Amino acid sequence: MQVLIQLLITGIAMGFIYALVSIEYTLIWNATGLLNFSHDKFILFGAYMFAGSYVLGLGLPPVLAILCTLITMFLFGVLSALIIFNPLSKLSTNLFAVIGTVILGRIITESVRLIWGPLPFTLDNFLRGSITIGSVVVSKSHIVIIIVCSLITIGLQLFFKMTKMGKAMRCVSENKVAASLMGIHVPMNIAFTVGLSAIICATIGILVIPIFNVELQMSSMIGLKGFACGVIGGFGYLPGAILGGILLGIVEIFGSMLIPSVYKDCLSFVLLIIFLLIKPSGILGNKR
Repeated sequence: MQVLIQLLITGIAMGFIYALVSIEYTLIWNATGLLNFSHDKFILFGAYMFAGSYVLGLGLPPVLAILCTLITMFLFGVLSALIIFNPLSKLSTNLFAVIGTVILGRIITESVRLIWGPLPFTLDNFLRGSITIGSVVVSKSHIVIIIVCSLITIGLQLFFKMTKMGKAMRCVSENKVAASLMGIHVPMNIAFTVGLSAIICATIGILVIPIFNVELQMSSMIGLKGFACGVIGGFGYLPGAILGGILLGIVEIFGSMLIPSVYKDCLSFVLLIIFLLIKPSGILGNKR
């Protein structure tokens, strides 16, 4: 029973990570109509910025380093929107937009490699250790991931429903022309959305450092699974992204009990193919 609880907590923690990736996908998709194929590189950049520059480079305490990383990534996201996402969203051919986001990802990857080097590293005392809850011993990083991701998802829901900016973002996601006629500055709204998405990516990058360490491929599989859970839950719908992520995390962790753990990543994509064949709209896709 203790092992099952530990596995369940691990699955939920990873599911929340996938859900946040899917939420980031959803934000940009709803705001611009583009699929951000560089989003996993945003995660990579956020992790390197936090660990490589602010903690190891400048020696800042973790809390201050996190704050500086989030501010830096927001500004980077806004700049990316003004230079890349806004112009790409106006193109009539989506192929050019796809190529643009892919090239942006390559630019980020090569920049990270040139600035911080190709060798992996980690933060020895960051979210390390375990916590004992009754007779169950769980990783401290998994507990922190569940708490932080829960707060982010709840905060986003409240932000979209109760704030003027959140309502404006929902309007832009539904109809950009109508939103513009109602006085909403659509390009700046998109810039804010991409900045918010970059903050989420940075948070993901920081949270997974104790699990994957800091290296150039740390976010590749996370990005693919985030896309998969978005399709499974209902692409473009935030509650669907959350449900799909948690479901994917639980299936993956318990599936590793039945098959060799080296093949557990295959479960996510098998589940994705099943949903594409049987219910391509996703679990909650018809609720939107």
